[in-house]
Amino acid sequence: MQVTAALVPEKGAPFRLESLELVDPGPDELIVRVIASGVCQTDVHGRDDYFGIPFPCVFGHEGAGIVERTGECVTRVAPGDRVLMVSPSCGACSACSRGLPGYCSSARRIKFSGRLRDGRVPLSQNGVPVHGAFFQQSSFATHALATEGNVVKVPDQLPLEQAAAFACGVNTGAGAVLNALRPEPGSSLAIFGAGAVGLAAVMAARIAGCSTIVALDLHENRLALARELGATHILHASEPLPMAVDFSIEAAGHPGALRQAVDCLAPLGVCCLVGSARKGVEAAIEMAHLQHGRTLRGCIQGDADPGEFFPRLFDHWRQGDLPVEHLVSFYELRDVNRAVADAQSGRAVKPVLRIGQA
Repeated sequence: MQVTAALVPEKGAPFRLESLELVDPGPDELIVRVIASGVCQTDVHGRDDYFGIPFPCVFGHEGAGIVERTGECVTRVAPGDRVLMVSPSCGACSACSRGLPGYCSSARRIKFSGRLRDGRVPLSQNGVPVHGAFFQQSSFATHALATEGNVVKVPDQLPLEQAAAFACGVNTGAGAVLNALRPEPGSSLAIFGAGAVGLAAVMAARIAGCSTIVALDLHENRLALARELGATHILHASEPLPMAVDFSIEAAGHPGALRQAVDCLAPLGVCCLVGSARKGVEAAIEMAHLQHGRTLRGCIQGDADPGEFFPRLFDHWRQGDLPVEHLVSFYELRDVNRAVADAQSGRAVKPVLRIGQA
């Protein structure tokens, strides 16, 4: 079928709208008519060739929309269902069997090969192959090809334009708190980086009952929003933390921020790294400081089992505890380059592209 997509023709090039041909779904695949897609730093990393995906390529991995067609083996969703496309996995390795698909042994191939899981190239233009299948969706398009295993149903009350924010950013930040760190009520938590991931962590810390929630960032607008969403303290990233904390989250993807996030821990404290950096980036950690019972751990996709965790997140939204609408700024698909620029400058927290009509 013909689709309109934001194509990146070569490494680092601007997105541009093109008409492409999307292949038919395989037995356990489905086509989603995309209503909205979040814009994430990971999409920018793809554009800038962090992952080695061949170009030309279509990115986007926070798509929400309506199921239009399904393969013959798909049973969990049907045409007309409202769905969110989330991070894919093989479903069979040890990590997937433990309910931790973010650590799937085949994750890199499935997310970043530019091909569908069976090796097909998902898109073409005038007979020339175009890579995609980014997170097995490439949602910067009017239609996306997903798998039955990487879609979750969206409740009717939640607008799809807001649901798109949950797919990666909110899931990652909230999951780092609620699944990875699991702070006890009354705990203290510092969050380095108040973008979509960090602000989701702020809201999750409030849900968890943390009594001290510190947000640090370079941008005053994001710090003000952190205060509105539950931070008890806000600090410019250049300011030293005035107290030691039980837990910390590095959500900026910066070596200096990671060092700060470890240094601010009280003995037996735990730091969770969720910020994304290019392969090869290193951070210096003082060994003696870490030795005092402190833990530094990584976290991918919020340590979440999508089928279990996303319904929990949607419930928190319904209850008013996870108001993601405060994070979102809307753009049309044709304005994707402006959306990326606004996110990188700090002007927008979570850009969401409006692509179709519900």
